[in-house]
Amino acid sequence: QVQLVESGGGLVQPGGSLRLSCAASGRIFVINAMGWYRQAPAKQRELVATITRAGITNVADSVKGRFTISRDNAKNTVYLQMSSLKPEDTAVYYCNAAAFTTSWGDYWGQGTRVTVSS
Repeated sequence: QVQLVESGGGLVQPGGSLRLSCAASGRIFVINAMGWYRQAPAKQRELVATITRAGITNVADSVKGRFTISRDNAKNTVYLQMSSLKPEDTAVYYCNAAAFTTSWGDYWGQGTRVTVSS
């Protein structure tokens, strides 16, 4: 029903920047909250940042001041601008969206890998 496709991951040196994108497609009536989560090796998935349709954001303390979440409602797309990256930011980053098609559903992307290493 709803597909989320992430892009923008890759290998970056400590202190560098990356911008992740996630585009939602399908028979979508409306998307409410969108967000980014990440899962590092041998760790649980954790919230990175979320943003409501109105633009209200919630950012994890571990990335506050370094990561910025934004969205384009017309394009059903959410972005994560990551700066001052640290090795501990290495993880698979997943996009999430709460979308209404014929009912409300919670959807996940396939993940994009971010590796911060020199």
